[in-house]
Amino acid sequence: MSHDAVLIIDFGSQVTQLIARRVRETGVYCEIHPYQKSEEAFARLKPKAVILSGGPDSVTRDGSPRAPQSVFSAGIPILAICYGQQTTAVQLGGVVEGGHAAEFGRADIEIREPSALFDGLWEFGKRYPVWMSHGDRVTQLPPGFVVKATSENAPFAIATDEARRIYTTMFHPEVVHTPDGGKLLANFVHRIAGLKSDWTMGAYRAEMIAKIKAQVGKGRVICGLSGGVDSSVAAVLIHEAIGAQLTCVYVDHGLMRKGESEQVVSLFRGHYNIPLVHVDASTLFLDALDGVSDPETKRKTIGKLFIEVFEKEAAKIGGAEFLAQGTLYPDVIESVSFSGGPSVTIKSHHNVGGLPERMNMKLVEPLRELFKDEVRALGRELGLPEAFVGRHPFPGPGLAIRVPGAITREKLDILREADAIYLEEIRKAGLYDVIWQAFAVLLPVRTVGVMGDGRTYDHVCALRAVTSVDGMTADFFPFDMNFLGRAATRIINEVKGINRVVYDVTSKPPGTIEWE
Repeated sequence: MSHDAVLIIDFGSQVTQLIARRVRETGVYCEIHPYQKSEEAFARLKPKAVILSGGPDSVTRDGSPRAPQSVFSAGIPILAICYGQQTTAVQLGGVVEGGHAAEFGRADIEIREPSALFDGLWEFGKRYPVWMSHGDRVTQLPPGFVVKATSENAPFAIATDEARRIYTTMFHPEVVHTPDGGKLLANFVHRIAGLKSDWTMGAYRAEMIAKIKAQVGKGRVICGLSGGVDSSVAAVLIHEAIGAQLTCVYVDHGLMRKGESEQVVSLFRGHYNIPLVHVDASTLFLDALDGVSDPETKRKTIGKLFIEVFEKEAAKIGGAEFLAQGTLYPDVIESVSFSGGPSVTIKSHHNVGGLPERMNMKLVEPLRELFKDEVRALGRELGLPEAFVGRHPFPGPGLAIRVPGAITREKLDILREADAIYLEEIRKAGLYDVIWQAFAVLLPVRTVGVMGDGRTYDHVCALRAVTSVDGMTADFFPFDMNFLGRAATRIINEVKGINRVVYDVTSKPPGTIEWE
């Protein structure tokens, strides 16, 4: 693809992906590469600008990460964030020290001098909120650098060498807690680096269709369709490129939400006329999960069976040389991550290690350069119904991990009904698109309750709804009590087997999973 690019060098920050998302939101293409491989990426990508991320290490430690020196001598604009500022200072002749007051969370910076970085955003002498996360600090700037902004514990909150177009910040502009951070990044890529906004899903669609045609030729492609956003968008894009050369295989494991299997079959067979093999393997999966309580064992059991079923169906189709999958850019980043992420594997919607090598198929991965929000935008570009494009994330193992403890068909049926009512109430309240993810969980406990003149001993249903920008962290959604009362009353009255409903108000810190 022929787009001007920004290289983001990753020093291990948990929010590096947010830098890329903010840059992509400006219409500029960018790639993330770990610092260990950034020299090669810099030479290959030939970026028009470079951004250095934050990171957990200390530049005062021997052997701590550094940026390639070639980046600083290339004469292209550089934006260095947090750890990036510190390594820039050290590599260009400044000094960084530990032992000073740390600064974590919200802080205010005061603008001391104008800069192209915040031109049109921030004014001299005024204070603006940002998000800090640092222990060390720069205590001596390299030659040519000037302080542009300070905070209480960061005397060089912004320091720049405008002549060399090197801009450094101690705060994180990529996070939502820095209100003007996205605009600051837009200033960097547009005003300073002069890059065009040519990264659009319309352009990506045309480019990827041409690429798929060139890769596949007259070959046949099999796509494992889950009904989720990623595989649905991948399937429609590939079908637009090669038509009937694509066959989709939908393995129904019996763990989907209410009505979803019917929706998948109707959309892809009826609306798009895409060749689709619907495999009802629910009995096979549910029999294998009988009595299994451990969530990891559930995942592995589902993953193993999925491979077996998919491989069997692929053999029946015959003649397919290519396997399509909905790999996203975060999967690619993780596979070569700073922290030594897992090796590159085939991503199924069950989070398993990959299909057997004996299948000997080449991969078609039309979404591997996209973030989730870009996949949704591409889906809209392709005309996919909003019910699919805007669907809340759904875990690969499906309802298996929303029924903690042993799974039974009865429990799954109870949960499906409760979950459907909950989501229906959310939609009726106009909140579905405001919430990042909402779902019901059937807890592994029963309680005594009184309903009318009778006593019951039934399941407890937990409701969860969270807001999130990136899926890495999440906060519970603040429903009002009227909504919760309506939803709980309907579930208790309409779903036989539930006599109590609770609302989960925990937050999700980085690195955690939803419910297991």
